[in-house]
Amino acid sequence: MTYDIAFVGTGPEPDNPVWGESAAMAYRHAEGYRERDDCRIVAAADIVRENVEAFAAEFDIDDAGTFEDYETMLDAADPDIVSVSTPVPTHADIVLDCIESGVPDAIHCEKPMATTWGDARLMAQEASRRDVQLTFNHQRRFSPVWREPKRTLEEGAIGDLRRVEVGTSTLLDNGTHHIDLAHMYAGEAPVEWVIGQVDYREEHVKYGAHNENQGLVQWEYADGTQGIATTGFGEDGVGVHHRLHGTDGVIEVTPWSETQARVRRDGEGWEPLVSGVENAAAVPPAIDHVVECLRDGVEPEFSARRALSVTEVIFAAWESARRRGRVDLPLRIDDNPLEAMVESGELTPEPADEG
Repeated sequence: MTYDIAFVGTGPEPDNPVWGESAAMAYRHAEGYRERDDCRIVAAADIVRENVEAFAAEFDIDDAGTFEDYETMLDAADPDIVSVSTPVPTHADIVLDCIESGVPDAIHCEKPMATTWGDARLMAQEASRRDVQLTFNHQRRFSPVWREPKRTLEEGAIGDLRRVEVGTSTLLDNGTHHIDLAHMYAGEAPVEWVIGQVDYREEHVKYGAHNENQGLVQWEYADGTQGIATTGFGEDGVGVHHRLHGTDGVIEVTPWSETQARVRRDGEGWEPLVSGVENAAAVPPAIDHVVECLRDGVEPEFSARRALSVTEVIFAAWESARRRGRVDLPLRIDDNPLEAMVESGELTPEPADEG
C-alpha cells in the first residue's frame, strides 16, 4: 500500500528560519516521508503562497497539489496522512477540522499539543471517537541519546528507578519533549499529583504561546517514582536534561557535554553510553513510526493519549502556581493557567527586549 501525504503549514525554507515562529519542521517531516517507498507526498497548504511554492519545488509536488486553504486541500487531495506544522494556537482547530473532514486516517502534529487543556483533551477525544491515529512529534524518543539510557535502565543497570530529574528551558515549548521522555523512563506510569511555581517577569512567546521564564515543578507517578523539573533561569539546578536516580546507580542524559549519555553504577566511575548524535536525526525514525503504526494498527509511542499525559503535567504545574497549592490529577480545568494569569494581570511580564 502507498500512503498519500499532505502538509498543513510548510513555513519558510530551512535556511531562512524565524526564531520563535518557524523551525521548518514540515521540511523535516517531509524528508522522513520521502525516504519511504510506501509514501507519496501529494499536497501542501500554507497561507503564505511563496512558502508553499518553495516547499512544493523541494518535494516535487505538482501545482495542482499546492493550496493556501487546508480544507480545500483535504477535499481535493484526499490524503491518508496529514502532517501539521503550524503555530501552537492553531493546532486544535486544524487537527479538529482534519478529524471532522473524515479524510485522513492519521494526523501527525508538531508539539506541543495546544494552548489550553480543554483543547488538548478535545483533540485526543475526537481522534479516538473517529478512529483517527493522532500523534504529536515527541521525536526525541527515537534518538539514541535518549533511547540508549532507556535500554540501560530496563536492563537493570541502576536498579529500580526512584526519581527522574529534568532540566529544560521552558515547560511548554521544550519541556514537552523532556517531560515526555521522563514519562518514557518511568514506564508511562500515571501521574498522581503535581506541584509547581513559576516566574514570568519578561514576556516569552514562542510559536504563539506563552512560556515561563523560570519554573520549579515536582510530580509523583502512581508507582511512587518522583519527577522534578527546573526550567529557564533555573535549569542549571539539574544541570542536565535528564538524571535518572535508581536504587543502584545514576544515568545522566545531556547534549551539553562531550558525553551525551552516561551511567554510573554504585561503587564505579562514569561509563559513556552514547555521544555525538544530533536531535534532527530522530525525525525520520519518528516518521517511520507514524507510518508503521498506521499500517499495523498499533498505538504509537507518541500517541495523543500519551501526549495528553505530558500536557497535563505542564498545565497542572501552571495551575498549581495559580492555586498556590498541589494539584491532584485528573486536572479539572479547561483554560491555560499561565495565559489566564497574564490576561488577568496577576502576572505582568515586561515586553521582551527585541535587541
